[in-house]
Order: sequence, then structure tokens, then C-alpha cells
Amino acid sequence: MSLSTHVLDSTRGLPAAAMSVRLESPGGITTALTDADGRVRDFGPLTAGTHRLVFDTGAYFTGLGVPAFYPEVVITYGIDDPEQHYHVPLLLSPFAYSTYRGS
Repeated sequence: MSLSTHVLDSTRGLPAAAMSVRLESPGGITTALTDADGRVRDFGPLTAGTHRLVFDTGAYFTGLGVPAFYPEVVITYGIDDPEQHYHVPLLLSPFAYSTYRGS
């Protein structure tokens, strides 16, 4: 079905717009930018297997003039049923991050 993500900058209390996000999957590599709401709404068709979302947090914080400890955040997860929708949010600050499987 589909995969989406939503990046929230918890320090600013705003969506993380224009962040580069790379999907590495058994089906190949796809790169997207988060929209004004901090979302990538669909990376395209899914395949079963291990996937990685790589968030370019270093460039995002550098663009804001903020030093950051993590130059990138990598979230590795498994997709068992490509017919389902998967949502992987990222809550972010310069020195911490959190994620979960959303809906």
C-alpha cells in the first residue's frame, strides 16, 4: 500500500519542512523532501523486507544555524505486509529523537 513519515521539530514546536529523507528498501532507493507540514505522504509502492528511513538531520539543523549532535537519524524496520499502510513519525531535537509506528 504506502509508507509515510512526519517529522516534528520538538525544540521549535514546528514541522521540520524541507528535510531530505531517503528510503532504502528491497525495491531500491527513493529520496524525498518533507513538505511544509513536515510530511512525506507516500514513497511509492512497498515491498516486504527490511527498510531504512535516513533523515538528513545535520543539514536541517545547519540550515537553521543550530548545532546538532546527530548528523542523520536512521530508522530500520520491517514490512511484513506491503498491502498495509505504514507511518513512521520522527520527533526531533538537536540532541534527541524518538520514533514509533504510527497509523
